Amino acid sequence: MMAKKKIESKAKKAAAAILGLPKIFAIRKALRPLKTIICAALLALVCASLFAQTQVVVGAARFDKYKKLLQNKRVALAANATSIIPSADGGAVHDLDFLLSQKINVVKAFAPEHGFRGKGEAGEIIQNDVDAKTGVPIFSIYGKFLKPSPELLSDVDVVVYDIQDVGARFYTYISAMHYIMEACAQNNVPLVIFDRPNPNIDCVAGPIRDERYKSYVSLDPIPTIYGMTAGELAQMINGQGWLEGGARCKLTVIPVKNYTRKSRYELPVAPSPNLPSHRAVRFYPFLCLFEATVVSEGRGTEQPFTAIGYPDESFGQYVFTPRDIPGMATNPKHEGKKCYGLDLTGEPLYRLANSAAAGNLGLATDSSSAAGSSSLATDSRADGIFTLKYFIEFAKKLGGAKKMVDQPAGLARLWGNDKLIEQIDSGMTEEEIRASWLPDVEKFLRDRKPYLIYK
Repeated sequence: MMAKKKIESKAKKAAAAILGLPKIFAIRKALRPLKTIICAALLALVCASLFAQTQVVVGAARFDKYKKLLQNKRVALAANATSIIPSADGGAVHDLDFLLSQKINVVKAFAPEHGFRGKGEAGEIIQNDVDAKTGVPIFSIYGKFLKPSPELLSDVDVVVYDIQDVGARFYTYISAMHYIMEACAQNNVPLVIFDRPNPNIDCVAGPIRDERYKSYVSLDPIPTIYGMTAGELAQMINGQGWLEGGARCKLTVIPVKNYTRKSRYELPVAPSPNLPSHRAVRFYPFLCLFEATVVSEGRGTEQPFTAIGYPDESFGQYVFTPRDIPGMATNPKHEGKKCYGLDLTGEPLYRLANSAAAGNLGLATDSSSAAGSSSLATDSRADGIFTLKYFIEFAKKLGGAKKMVDQPAGLARLWGNDKLIEQIDSGMTEEEIRASWLPDVEKFLRDRKPYLIYK
């Protein structure tokens, strides 16, 4: 027996030597770490592919979708500091620089409020200029003229508009877009809009603008907060015949890729000097109403539109002192005075409470906010981030909205009608005020459906 086992053992060793099994086993052992590395690399590639598929891509970054519309054309570019796309080095490049690098013939630029590269303060008149980096002439559409003249468009084959909006009717970039559309329609010049996400797309609130209060901060008959991208709104302006004389421009919208109405999008650059943070962008639609009052909305501080206060200690424990800040605020309200009020930097940025208005409007709900995380989070009178809570509370502290509002005509232009002061002072609740605009907003939502691009 023993002899037989020895023979079998020798035979196995001989076979193993012939087949090279010891080497094979050694190689397999050596390859285990490499196998792990390869698996990790493949996983990273899959994740990167999924990320690339879901990453939001703004219209301006989709050159393949619009290059044929601009090649061999004389192009005018309406843009500002928000008109950027990701660059190859991981940074950002301005539309003008990118288009020129792609041999697109940009012959001039149009500058809205705050200027072409975004250095002007709110309301500051923008002058004609020359872009220092490229030498392209810049023409103001926020000064003596609000829309391009026939002379300015006489040597232009196509106009491109790419300016980040924040979804509030009184934010003047959409007014600039309206007038550019009008000029293009009147001069038979095509318009291409590079669309961008609306960071407040989850919100539709406020009255439809009354025709009596049509102005540059309330140009179109839409709610105060309208929940559309600039491209969608442009299609509605065109389709509804809101341009002068019912004119329509030849419009092409380059959509945002991988974007839906449920997407949460933080702007990569401040859309204007006094909206320096995502929080300010989210709160601006309801805190902007304080601009027509004696209450400070935080201009002249490092947190505009995330703080409110008044020079009276009874208004709150948070204290701030408005001051001149170059490029942001000159002679701000209550300059040099201590203002007492609220710091809103701790308030939630996303949630949609189950108000009657929200339910009737069929807006998407957001259940991610922790119930009870703040008074605002559980406020049942909010659609999206919008609320009149603070406006009503401060009006009561000051003895009524009529006493708080020192610019009633200005408030009417912002709000879209002259009813808010009377509604608050008559004791109406926020829910009752919302109910007053609901029928008109419901009609608006029906009217806008054909123009929506994103689900």
